[in-house]
Amino acid sequence: MFYLILMILIIVLILGPSYWVKHTLEKYSHPEDRYPGTGGELARILLDWANLQTVRVEVTEHGDHYDPIEKAVRLTADKFNGKSLTAITVAAHEVGHAIQDRDGYLPLKLRTRLVAIAAPAEKLGAAILMIAPVITVITKAPSAGALFLLGGLLTLGAATVVHLVTLPMELHASFARALPMLEQGKYLIQGDEPHARKILRAAAWTYVSASLMTLLNIGRWWAILRR
Repeated sequence: MFYLILMILIIVLILGPSYWVKHTLEKYSHPEDRYPGTGGELARILLDWANLQTVRVEVTEHGDHYDPIEKAVRLTADKFNGKSLTAITVAAHEVGHAIQDRDGYLPLKLRTRLVAIAAPAEKLGAAILMIAPVITVITKAPSAGALFLLGGLLTLGAATVVHLVTLPMELHASFARALPMLEQGKYLIQGDEPHARKILRAAAWTYVSASLMTLLNIGRWWAILRR
């Protein structure tokens, strides 16, 4: 009974942030035409205001983000072309990262280096987890498979830790950069500010929630390994 309760708590801790982020962003994606301009258009306006004319605004299929190497704010199609509160608020959040980069914000530089390590680590962790059952079958030694499982846990866990460590940087982009721009430029419709704050908080937690979801692979492969 204790282990069942513990497992439920772990699942809630992993799935909870992901559900909250997804629910918050989807909730304020409607109505789709709440604002006169799109997220992509607002990103361009804010970048120009910040004297970042050389930073591009692009559509991406790989999640909203700012690329400090290519100097580009990238938004998914629903944010780039959308006119919802979510679209313009997420666009402002990503521009917030561009401004951090312009100002030489040290946590962003640290995050860029850590993510360069975390991304391959996540792929390596997934690969190790896939190999673990095979190793168990080949060697007929559950301990060998368990060792690979532990390796997968450590690599995937390291990626999650990176995103947790850099969470303050994400919150800074939301509340010290994006929100002041939205307020000072009077881009928000009256009454939308409290909701925009929720979206900015969710945007800051996006990477953390995504990395937590990868940890579910550990449980899945552990179940396979024990068969």
